[in-house]
Amino acid sequence: MTSRAADVLRLLRVRGETLAVAESLTGGLVAAEITAVPGASKAFRGSVTAYATEVKRDVLGVDATLLEQCGAVDPQVAGQMAAGVRKVLGADWGVATTGVAGPEAQDGQPVGTVFVAVDGPSVALGGGIGGGKVAALRLNGGRTEIRMESVRSVLGLLLEELEHEHMGNERAQDTEQNGGN
Repeated sequence: MTSRAADVLRLLRVRGETLAVAESLTGGLVAAEITAVPGASKAFRGSVTAYATEVKRDVLGVDATLLEQCGAVDPQVAGQMAAGVRKVLGADWGVATTGVAGPEAQDGQPVGTVFVAVDGPSVALGGGIGGGKVAALRLNGGRTEIRMESVRSVLGLLLEELEHEHMGNERAQDTEQNGGN
């Protein structure tokens, strides 16, 4: 899995951009995966393990009403976590994980319900706080498998966004060099 983290860090370094991570169910596993890559400090700003709902609200700025009405396992919460950690740690990109790893359901959501989110300079699928990209996952397996797949998924989502933007920039530069054709 470290190759996915290495690819993310390589693209961030090429662009001169930084990353911050907000984690709930993964409890620091995303940050550990990123920091396992030599040279991660060139792009990785840090992480917040927001396991408690109050931490999501008070540190990451997740809307209190949203948390009360929907609970912590919600796509908007994931989006707001990613936007919040990006702001709090001063990073270009923020990613977040929230969900139910088990052994029991939480906030009315079954085990394996996970939301991963990316917020960055060009992720424009929403607007305002938490306007990034969110993926809803339904994962099978035990607690360990759910947590590890959540790590893979959030890194994959970020990688997709970085590659998409990278390809868009290359096309724009190519068009510019060819007289706008």
